[in-house]
Amino acid sequence: MAKDKGPRRPRAETPKGFRDYFGAEVSERKAMLDTIAEVYHRYGFDPLETSAVETVEALGKFLPDVDRPNEGVFAWQDEDQDWLALRYDLTAPLARVAAQYRNDLPTPYRRYAMGPVWRNEKPGPGRFRQFYQCDADTVGSGSVAADAEICAMLADALEEVGIPRGDYVVRVNNRKVLNGVLQAIFGYLEGNEDAQLGAAHDTATKRDAVLRTIDKFDKVGESGVRELLGKGRLDASGAYIDGVGLDEGQTDRVIAFLTSRGATTFDTLANLRGAVGDSHIGAEGVSELEQIAALLDAQGYGPDRIVIDPSVVRGLGYYTGPVYEAELTFEILDEKGRKRQFGSVAGGGRYDDLVKRFTGQSVPATGVSIGVDRLLAALRAKGRVQGDGRGPVVVTVMDRDRMADYQAMATDLRRAGIRAEVYLGNPKNFGNQLKYADKRNSPVAIIQGGDEAARGVVQVKDLYLGAKIAAEASHEEWRAQPAQTEVARADLVAEVRRILGQG
Repeated sequence: MAKDKGPRRPRAETPKGFRDYFGAEVSERKAMLDTIAEVYHRYGFDPLETSAVETVEALGKFLPDVDRPNEGVFAWQDEDQDWLALRYDLTAPLARVAAQYRNDLPTPYRRYAMGPVWRNEKPGPGRFRQFYQCDADTVGSGSVAADAEICAMLADALEEVGIPRGDYVVRVNNRKVLNGVLQAIFGYLEGNEDAQLGAAHDTATKRDAVLRTIDKFDKVGESGVRELLGKGRLDASGAYIDGVGLDEGQTDRVIAFLTSRGATTFDTLANLRGAVGDSHIGAEGVSELEQIAALLDAQGYGPDRIVIDPSVVRGLGYYTGPVYEAELTFEILDEKGRKRQFGSVAGGGRYDDLVKRFTGQSVPATGVSIGVDRLLAALRAKGRVQGDGRGPVVVTVMDRDRMADYQAMATDLRRAGIRAEVYLGNPKNFGNQLKYADKRNSPVAIIQGGDEAARGVVQVKDLYLGAKIAAEASHEEWRAQPAQTEVARADLVAEVRRILGQG
């Protein structure tokens, strides 16, 4: 008779696309987010925490269907048969909040939010289904001063966390300028683009294809975009990709828009005016960029920090006005040892139609989202993480019967603002206690046996110095500079402060 194996044990592993974060990683992220929050606070932004769960209807982007009701999000039906989902970003919940509390919130409403979001997408290297976002938005102001403020605040936040001037640039573009280029290409009338394009299906299809092609500019470059706007091109695999079918003049106008950045802001704006031709909406977009540049320049944010750059095209299909992207300009080595620029760590822009879904009335809004994990990776690459990776001071236990004395030492250290813990494992093997302290990355170990207790002293062992001496110093140097000192019990806190650099 087969032996009953009992219930199957669960696998001790994270689900695919998720990961765990341990001490130093959590501390580093918290330190970075706290610094960013201080910058946002100085600009008058208030913190907002929304529920991790929203109705799928409120999220809007992913609506339930018969075949796969949770496409793109993690969704389920509650007891009332309503579809609920984990939030996929922090902007959709803000739109719901702005509509729900519109009679209570100030106008404009400045808010920042930080927290995890979830996306039911195929995971891959460096691509997870749960990740952190850090957003700041202004809802209720149509002034480009709000966009300029977001850009300045983003630049300040990057510098505060440890990205110095010269290692980053905030690049600004405007969707209205692109709309002007499209008007110049396809010749539809001002203020009635969607209606006319809806009637002219072929033109609408071409417009969408142009938007998708422009979005590939940073990947395939000017020549690649030119080919894709025209007859098509061979991709890296050798497959032929059909082009949009624009004529040479239309293609030239799009390329003129993408490559309009000049030696100065004045040159860039002049080039953009030429790209939009007689389009009113295009001219309005150029004027907004000019105003943003002037506002930033008056505050001391010149082109060395924030620049007008028409090559910023990511998200132009979503945003309704100014768009911005923070790019880190320094080089790092990839997994194959090749040099490459770090790239974008934040992006955003103006989205004036999101709240309208709830209220039926247009509510202007603009904001930015920082890629938390990417920015942390950049700080680690530059050796500028702010989290304290040191573990707690470990008070070792030499005598079980004197546990109260050891706890009192730890309490004195904690009251002085020093992380400290008493060893709670089996104290029989003292070597294991020091191994534990090493695994905890503890800077200091406190030792007091019966003899030291009788004399009213403690041994304070500098574990970092001890490791350095053991690795580098000669025997004579080790004897001349011991890493372990004896101090009076009353001087314990002062000695630990000295070792930690707090004295």
